[in-house]
Amino acid sequence: MRALPYIYIACLAVVAACGDGSSSEDISTDLVTNPISASGTEASGQEAVITFESKEYDFGKIIQGEKISYSYTFTNDGNAPLIVSSVAASCGCTVPKWSKNPIGEGDTGEIEVVFDSDGKKGAQAKDITVITNAVPNTVVLRLSGEVIVP
Repeated sequence: MRALPYIYIACLAVVAACGDGSSSEDISTDLVTNPISASGTEASGQEAVITFESKEYDFGKIIQGEKISYSYTFTNDGNAPLIVSSVAASCGCTVPKWSKNPIGEGDTGEIEVVFDSDGKKGAQAKDITVITNAVPNTVVLRLSGEVIVP
């Protein structure tokens, strides 16, 4: 029974830490449209289409400890504003940056990725998952190469 107060305090701490999930950096969803409704019928016909110049980049061979930076360029080939809502890498050694502003029809944007090879060796392949309001809404980019230990 002595553990009961500690369990109660731990539960309160977890609940207090959760919060409502909102932040000042949340992306507005005012421009997000889903072209297919839950019933499977077509919506307004206004949709963003994301087209990448290349979804893969091979950085070749680098020495362990070097950082590689690459920008994936894309175009909004749709007829509605494109919103890149999330970009996540498969490893903490790969950090993506992108504009939170909507990309207009026919405009281009970039997703910059920095790979830190510190502590890595051998063949490397990192996936970068991009989530947008486009069709399809998820695109996976790939960064690969080889890290050589001096």
